[in-house]
Amino acid sequence: MLEKSCLIVAGEKSGEEHAMSFLPDLIKTCPDAKIFGVGGDEMKSLGAELLYHLQDFSSWGFSEVFAKIPFYFRALSHLEREVEKRNCKVAIVVDFQDFNLRLTKKLSKKGVKVLYYVAPQAWAWKAWRAKTLSETVHTLFTILPFEKNWFLERGVRQVKSVPHPLWFHYKGKLECLKLGLVSKSYERMVKIPQILCLPGSRNFEVKNLLPLFVQVKESFPHALLGIVTSPNVKREIYETYEGVFDYTWSHDEIEEALSWAHLAVAASGTVTLTCALFEVPTVVCYQTSLLNEFIYHTFIDYDGAISLANIVHEEMVFPELVQEFATPYNINEALKSWLEDEAHYCETKEKLAHTKDLLTGELNSVGEYMAEVLQKG
Repeated sequence: MLEKSCLIVAGEKSGEEHAMSFLPDLIKTCPDAKIFGVGGDEMKSLGAELLYHLQDFSSWGFSEVFAKIPFYFRALSHLEREVEKRNCKVAIVVDFQDFNLRLTKKLSKKGVKVLYYVAPQAWAWKAWRAKTLSETVHTLFTILPFEKNWFLERGVRQVKSVPHPLWFHYKGKLECLKLGLVSKSYERMVKIPQILCLPGSRNFEVKNLLPLFVQVKESFPHALLGIVTSPNVKREIYETYEGVFDYTWSHDEIEEALSWAHLAVAASGTVTLTCALFEVPTVVCYQTSLLNEFIYHTFIDYDGAISLANIVHEEMVFPELVQEFATPYNINEALKSWLEDEAHYCETKEKLAHTKDLLTGELNSVGEYMAEVLQKG
């Protein structure tokens, strides 16, 4: 009898972080299952066999994706062959929409039960993907408040809403910090603002945004400036700004950094939701290449919020500065709106305090649910 095997595809760092919210429970419930696929060091540490490391797998923006298309097609074929070779009956795909949807279609034709964790943002663009999911996915897991009903209304039959992976990850720390978050006084913040810079986890992001972020110090010379660095970013990009920051934290220390911060300036991405959970008012910035911008405006019919924090709240809790609007002047004006208006600051904090309430779901243990599917084969 062949051992049970399970393919997992987490093609970028955020996907691996999401996977860590269910993978330990899955392995605990099915200790003999052979986990293989695409992921990073955290998944490997739990015993997953990596056919591809996410550092080689992930890309950002249309231009980078185009350049890696041949690689992705080779990887699709390789994973498909491995599924057949290992007689794999269950696959878990995490986010990474374009690649994982192609893989899902291939696997479903072979009778593989596909568990899709973190639903594609079809509500933002390519709504037709809902039909593809309804035809190919065993279970779709949604992590945003409005998504379950959106997909059910479009024919996806098996949809489970789950607590957002970030809430799993930070719940214990946030409960310990609650009193500390409340006790930060407005007067103390205005006197010596503690501003955290979160310029991203990709080289191009940090290279573009960090020169803008460091100019906060010129407008607020009395402020303390901190930064969270990423191991995925070349060290020399940060070295250009040595001496500018009063405090530096690594990516693994982001909880400590956010518990220190009064305000933040961040690249758009999952980190904006982390800022919301830690109740840190944040200015969100986004810049991409002219080619990516052209493709986005030409082919994508979406004009809503871009930051996850605003999408979850379904309103602009955080100001968003996109492309040419991401300037030092606009960043500083957004920060001033909190530093010079106590009512606005308190209103923002009050909204952020409800972020955790928006991230709940019906399944307490996603890992155990997945294990049940895996055991049935």
